[in-house]
Amino acid sequence: MNSPEMKSKLLQLFPVFEKLPAAAVEEIVRDATTRQAPAGTILFEASSPCTGFPMLIEGNVRVVKSSPNGREVQLYRIAPGESCLLSSSCLLGGSDYSATGIAETAVTLLALPPALFHRLLAEHKPFRDYVFGLFSERLADLMSLVEAVTFHKLDQRLAALLLGKGEMVHATHQGLADELGSVREMVSRLLSNFQDRGWVALGREQIRITDAAALRRLAQP
Repeated sequence: MNSPEMKSKLLQLFPVFEKLPAAAVEEIVRDATTRQAPAGTILFEASSPCTGFPMLIEGNVRVVKSSPNGREVQLYRIAPGESCLLSSSCLLGGSDYSATGIAETAVTLLALPPALFHRLLAEHKPFRDYVFGLFSERLADLMSLVEAVTFHKLDQRLAALLLGKGEMVHATHQGLADELGSVREMVSRLLSNFQDRGWVALGREQIRITDAAALRRLAQP
C-alpha cells in the first residue's frame, strides 16, 4: 500500500486525523510503520514491550488473556478503524503487555512510533480525546466481560454469544470456548445439549440456530 493510498485509508477509517493539521498527518504517514500479517500471527505477547501504537486498517485482531494451564479469555476484538487499548495503556505507563494480540484474519495495520504517539498526545487535543475515549469504550466492554464471567452461567453466556453471531454461526467449538474463557469440552457438551433440545443444528465448524426464542429465554439473566 503506497503513501497516498495509506493516507486515504487512514483518514477514512480514523476521522480524528482530519482534525489535525495537514503537516501532522503527513508526518504520521511518513513515520508510521506499516505491518501486514497472515491469520494466526501473534502481533504482541504478554510480558513483551510495546513498540508502537497500532491502528488497524484491514482485518480483525483478538486480544486474549491466557492462564498457565492454557485457558484463554477474550478481552476484546479490534476491527478496522479501531486501535488497541492495551497498547495505549502500555505506552502511557511505560509497561509491558499483559495480554496477547492475535491476528484473527490477515491484517494490515499502521503503528505510530512511541515518540510520535506521545507528541501527538501532548500537542493535539483531538488525538488526546480520541485516545482517552478509547479507554472509556474498552473499559465498558471489559466491565461487561467481568459481569458475564462473574454472574452469568456458562450456558447463558453461550446462548447469548450464539445469538449475537446470527442464524448461521461459523465457528469452531474451540473458538467459542476461547471467546467465553472456557474449555472446548464444556462448550461441546453444552452445544450437544442445545442440539438435543432442538435449539441448534451442529455441523462442521458451523452451528445453525433453529430456536432463537429458546436461546433468548436462556440468555436472560
